[in-house]
Formats: sequence, C-alpha cells, structure tokens
Amino acid sequence: MVVRVLVAYATKYDSTKGIARFIAERLRQYGLEVDLQEVRSAGNLGDYDAFVIGSAIYMFHWLKEARNFVSSNREVLSARPVWFFSSGPLGTVTKNAQGHDLRDVSGPREMGELRKAVNPRNHRVFFGALDINKLGFGYRVVFKMPAVRESLSEGDFRDWKEIEVWASAIAQELTSQQQKEKEAEPTSPTEDLLK
Repeated sequence: MVVRVLVAYATKYDSTKGIARFIAERLRQYGLEVDLQEVRSAGNLGDYDAFVIGSAIYMFHWLKEARNFVSSNREVLSARPVWFFSSGPLGTVTKNAQGHDLRDVSGPREMGELRKAVNPRNHRVFFGALDINKLGFGYRVVFKMPAVRESLSEGDFRDWKEIEVWASAIAQELTSQQQKEKEAEPTSPTEDLLK
C-alpha cells in the first residue's frame, strides 16, 4: 500500500507555495504518492493517509484560509499524521535583539490552538521570501517608507537545505511506518511456501 500525502498550503505571494512544492517533491522521491493543493482547493481529505500543511505568516498569524482549513477539517486531521510549517521571517539575521531565534518567536500566535485541535507531529517555521514586484500597489507604497524598508528585507531567504532535511524526516517516518504495516500483514499459506 502506498502512503498518500496531501501537501496543502496558503500563500499570498507564492513563497509558501515554493516551499510546499519543494516538500512535495522531496516526499515523492521517497516513493510516497503526493498531491499538492492550495488549502481552498483541497478535495476529499479522507483519501489521504497523512498531511503537511503550511501557511505564510502575516502579522504573527497564519493566513485565514489556512486557519479555516485546519479548523473545518480537524476531525480528519486529528486522526492522521500531520505536520505544519510556516513561512515568514525575512532577512539574513536569525536572532532578534533579545538573542532569540526568529523561527521560534515569529510563529503564528494561533499555533497553540491549532496544536490542540489537530496534535501535529511537528511545526517548523522557515524563513520566507519577499519580491516587491509581486506586492500590490498599496504595499509597494508602504514598503518605500524608510522605517518599513529597515524592518523588512527584500529577497529570498528560504533555506532549502533546512527544508529538505525536515521533509526527508517526514518521508522517513512515513515510509518506516508503511514498512512496519506491511510486515504486520498476515501472509497466506501460499506466500509462506514461496518464501
């Protein structure tokens, strides 16, 4: 039996989509059957054995459609393996002024609530990307303000090696679980003779 995984994401300017696509491809390399969907386009969740769900972080929150997706599907999600990821911090500085890792302090404020609803195996915050040319007019105007430019860095800060290691750990957990289930399946007398 092949493990079917849904990698679902909510994105505003495609940085999170890029991370989700990378994760999906890495899971496929381990022989898992993977569908990649925006959360608003995800179909019947009952068709999947596991889930990786990600969202961009804006103002310390997951996008509304990602929060709604988890909330409205919590019954299915809480019964299967789930991993969360967030895309958010920008820049090359990894610690804030107090010396805390930005990945630890930049997570969505509702993560405690999401964890209670679904009990994910892990939540990881990855650095994101910002391309000013993809922003709407209002955001581009605001971005030109000196205080905003100082606090937001333009560029691609996603650490593909970090994402690869995390996705590989998920794949290894799912494939080892699959192998254990396969070994536990009863064999027929004919199969025993063929061994």
